[in-house]
Amino acid sequence: MIIDGKALASEMEAETIARVEKLAAIGRRPGLATIIVGENPASAMYVRIKHSACDRVGIRSQTVRLPEEARIEVILETIKGLNEKDDVNGILLQLPLPRGRDPAPAMAAIDPAKDVDGFHPLNMGTLLAGAERLVPCTPKGIIWALERLGVDLEGKEAVIVGHSNVVGKPLAAMMLNRNATVTVCHVFTKDLAAHTRKAEVLVVAAGVPGLIRGDMVRTGAYVFDVGINRVGDRTVGDVEFDEVLVVAAAVTPVPGGVGPLTVSMLMSQTATAAEMQMSSEER
Repeated sequence: MIIDGKALASEMEAETIARVEKLAAIGRRPGLATIIVGENPASAMYVRIKHSACDRVGIRSQTVRLPEEARIEVILETIKGLNEKDDVNGILLQLPLPRGRDPAPAMAAIDPAKDVDGFHPLNMGTLLAGAERLVPCTPKGIIWALERLGVDLEGKEAVIVGHSNVVGKPLAAMMLNRNATVTVCHVFTKDLAAHTRKAEVLVVAAGVPGLIRGDMVRTGAYVFDVGINRVGDRTVGDVEFDEVLVVAAAVTPVPGGVGPLTVSMLMSQTATAAEMQMSSEER
């Protein structure tokens, strides 16, 4: 089976629309602010995609553009201003920043209650403690999709290829929170295939085109391909899709798989942030 990320994302957006309209009815329509530094064409495209999703679900969106040469102090001051705005419920710092700007201080400067990307150290720590609030969108989208597909992670053998702070590490924590047995593989892992063949749920986020072949996948596994790689004029994933489709119970295509889930989860988390902030004010 091919996992239709676009169809699942549409289901998630329908749920988010209902939540947004409920907030709007009491004068609390959620707002998302995106900071983009410089003129990176890929970043500009991603921002357009995210703001188009905002339009679909009824979230107010704004873009704060800073010049390529903007110092980290300027970025931090911009974040501080957005933290203080009541009509901004979510803040997104589009990465990567221009060369020479460390994103870590900027990510840590975002109000954790407005950190819809889920990268603030407080939100990461809360995730590791087992109490998920705002968490990284790609892993959360994968968890949501598994739930929609009726896959109960409890007791499952889950293998993640890639240990980034964006996908691998937070996804491992989310799966552990759901009582899966989790193996995380990376560039230093010996005999990768020996691990991936055990996986009932396999998530690949390594950034290596065609890394996972059909003979590396367990029969009946659920496979999520997070890789986005340009090979010639094509966009391909980290999984040899045609080979794995024959073996797996289900696999995500690239494009059209995990990507739409990530964007829709960003919308959902912006609504969550607005709901959390309203609840905090009422206490």
